[in-house]
Amino acid sequence: MIMRLIPNFKGFDLFPHDLRLPFMRFKGPALALSIIAMLLSLVLVAVNGLNYGVDFKGGSMIELQSKSGPADVAKLRSDLSGTVSGTVQIQQFGTPDNVLIRIEEQPGGEAAQQAALKKVIDTVGAGYTQRRVEVVGPAVSNELRQTGLIAVAAGILAIVLYVWFRFEWQFAVGAVLALTHDVLVVMGIFAFFQFEFDLSTVAALLTILGYSVNDTVVVSDRIRENLRKFKKMELNELLNLSINETLSRTILTGVTAIVVLVALYIFGGEVIRNFNFAMLLGVLIGTYSSIFIAAPLLGYLGVKRDWSETQAKGNAPARA
Repeated sequence: MIMRLIPNFKGFDLFPHDLRLPFMRFKGPALALSIIAMLLSLVLVAVNGLNYGVDFKGGSMIELQSKSGPADVAKLRSDLSGTVSGTVQIQQFGTPDNVLIRIEEQPGGEAAQQAALKKVIDTVGAGYTQRRVEVVGPAVSNELRQTGLIAVAAGILAIVLYVWFRFEWQFAVGAVLALTHDVLVVMGIFAFFQFEFDLSTVAALLTILGYSVNDTVVVSDRIRENLRKFKKMELNELLNLSINETLSRTILTGVTAIVVLVALYIFGGEVIRNFNFAMLLGVLIGTYSSIFIAAPLLGYLGVKRDWSETQAKGNAPARA
């Protein structure tokens, strides 16, 4: 509609159209840095472990609201100390009058868990209103943890098969390395800072996969177009050209997503804070991997020039 009203409208470019940043010059250091980050993330997850939420390790979670002003977290910790087996975590949740209490899974099964939950509620007293109570048993938590990991792995596999089918195996290798890099680094950061890892975080990881592959496919499409257009251009130069030509779109998409996620992180409340934080990390890391991993890897793997011509003929409409 805008283009019809303004005949000379040519769209908006964040960067000059003839910009030629030398991304391929840094492909070696960028890939080395990414591999180091992936290995370090694996070590952090193995050594520190993930701080699983109630969803994944079982237990109870109670959200309370104080009836008389800000919640006295120190007094609650003192009152609840030793009331149940294991650790009772208490923290402010959102506003100063809200508090979140997490109770570890109790030995003795569901009956013991319900008894511990009742004991904590009785100890807290009538000065607090219950806003939310969640109880997750050990069998359910184990199943959720397994299905969460399967979902992420299946997502990566499905994306790789799609990229392989649409482009070529070299593009699929770049996509799987970029996606694995994004997921592992986010998990490594969560393991290092011991942020809570729950179902919302798994949802964020799956969303990150979709966001990152979208960027990767855009760059790959431009590479395929340029392979047909510049048949004698040196491959690294062609890859650099393709990244620069899609850079404005990549950065604008990332900045738009970051603005929304920052607003949600600040004003969205504690319930979706882990999801928003994981998404913020994923958008930043996914933008980096689209520019510095997926496409530059083709400079090492190479790609057939005749493949692009064959694909072009195969996609061309049949003549009567």
